Amino acid sequence: MAGIRIQKILADAGYCSRRKAEALIEQGRVKRNGRPVKLGDKASPKDLITVDGERIAIPRKKNLRYIMLHKPRGYVTTVSDELDRRCVMDLLGDVEERVYPIGRLDRNSEGLLLLTNDGNFANGIMHPSRHVSKTYRVTVRPAVTEEQLVALADGIVLDGKKTLPATVVVQTNEPGRVVLQITIKEGRNRQIRRMCEAVGLEVARLRRTSIGPLKLGMLKPGTWRDLTPEELRAIRNAIGKE
Repeated sequence: MAGIRIQKILADAGYCSRRKAEALIEQGRVKRNGRPVKLGDKASPKDLITVDGERIAIPRKKNLRYIMLHKPRGYVTTVSDELDRRCVMDLLGDVEERVYPIGRLDRNSEGLLLLTNDGNFANGIMHPSRHVSKTYRVTVRPAVTEEQLVALADGIVLDGKKTLPATVVVQTNEPGRVVLQITIKEGRNRQIRRMCEAVGLEVARLRRTSIGPLKLGMLKPGTWRDLTPEELRAIRNAIGKE
C-alpha cells in the first residue's frame, strides 16, 4: 500500500468519501507524522495519519459494506452531531464496519439513504458528472398549477444556476394537497424543497423513494439492510452509464 494518496487512504479506511477527504486536507485538518499534508501527498503503512488528532488506521484488507437505510424524519444525516441531535448512525448500532452516508437527506426528510465504507463507490454516486437519478414523493400545499409544474420540470434558478430538467408527475390531487413524484439528476443542497418554494409551494412531506435503480420498497422507517448482489451490480452499471 506504499505511496497511496492520502485522500484515498481516508476513503478506503471508511472515514469519509474521497471528496470529503480532499476538503479535510485543504482545511489543514489532516496530518502525516504530525505535519499537515496537501492534496496529492502520499503515505505508506508505516506513516501515522490523523484527522483532527484522531488516528486513522490504514486497513490491510476490509469488508466492504453497501447498506440501504430507510431514514425516518427527525434524524440528521451525519456521523455525529455537535448539537446532540439523533443521527442516522444511531440506527446502525449492529454494523461493525465504519460506514458513512452517501450524500444526505435533511432532518425533516425521509426515505432511501445509502451508506458504505467504499470510497470509490460513494464518489461514483455523488460525482456531479454521473447524473445518477433520484426520485422523491413530495406532498405540497396548496393546489398546483400547470405553470408551476412546467417550471419545476424545466428547471429553477438556485444560487444563480438553473437546475437540470426534472420529471414531475402528479400522483394525487386533492383540495389543498397534492402529491408529486419528482425525479432529478443532481443533488444540490435541499434541492427539492428549494425548487418547490421557488414556485410558491410548501413542502409538507418529502420522501426519497429511489436512487438510480435502487428502490426503497417495503423497507420500514428506521431499518436497514445490505444491498443484494443484483442491486449492487445494477447501481454500478448505472454509475457507469450515466
